[in-house]
Amino acid sequence: MGTLYPNNQAFHEAKLDFPEPAIKQTEAIPAGNYVHTAILPPKGWAPLALGELWKFRELLFFLTWRDIKVRYKQTALGAAWAILQPVLTMIVFSIVFGGLAKLPSEGFPYPIFTFTALLPWQLFAFALTESSNSLVGSQNLVSKVYFPRLVMPFSSVLAGVVDFAIAFVVLMGMMAFYGIHLTSSLLLLPVFLLMALASALAVGLWLSALNVKYRDIRYVVPFLTQFWMYATPIAYSSSLIPEKWRWLYSLNPMTGVVEGFRLAILGKSSLDVLSLSISASVVVVLLIGGLFYFKRMESGFADII
Repeated sequence: MGTLYPNNQAFHEAKLDFPEPAIKQTEAIPAGNYVHTAILPPKGWAPLALGELWKFRELLFFLTWRDIKVRYKQTALGAAWAILQPVLTMIVFSIVFGGLAKLPSEGFPYPIFTFTALLPWQLFAFALTESSNSLVGSQNLVSKVYFPRLVMPFSSVLAGVVDFAIAFVVLMGMMAFYGIHLTSSLLLLPVFLLMALASALAVGLWLSALNVKYRDIRYVVPFLTQFWMYATPIAYSSSLIPEKWRWLYSLNPMTGVVEGFRLAILGKSSLDVLSLSISASVVVVLLIGGLFYFKRMESGFADII
């Protein structure tokens, strides 16, 4: 406790003994010895620095788990939505395209033929929608703390794998009902699954970066997804496309993904290697371009969002 003084004059007249500082600066440091460090955002095309994703892998895991929990939190049907959406779409396609239009299904039951294509498509559509809105949806986090912004679209894409796994179990039950057996081509399924995720991420990177600056992108994504679905061989076979236009049709990356899934799950006897190569090349180009564009725009996200 310090000594209490009756008035300010006594306080000023008191001699207070304070300990001498341990270190005294006796010499002035020349101004030239100071080091000034300025932290500025990179200009032009910034390096990708993908190694940061591994350093922040725990954040990636928790954001993915957060997206999964938010998706099913306070829902009446929960994970059943992962089943209802592709099943109801399959029923409509089977009635309209299989029953009324009599489109060929390459010798397989039409529901199986359609559901096999809906598996990667639902994964792609969900991942594309979520990744395009990932930055805007987490704007409070983006504007307050530093972390690689690539974590946001990556986590949104990975969250869709849970729905895919649930729907895949339903497909196995349907194949058992129709007496269709799996073949050794199922070993190729992880390759085409990775291709579907890469396709969604490639487009999602472009749209998520654009969505920060142009908020009307969120209105474009549903229209783009709907149009893209009918431009993909889901309800019909790609064999209906004339041979001379097959290469142009293969510029759609989901064409190779859907045909690859049918090969891996149904064991189709043949696959157009040229079409698959074109689709895979488009995915690679879009993904690399999307990564560089995202990194270039990343420095301004916190200021614009």
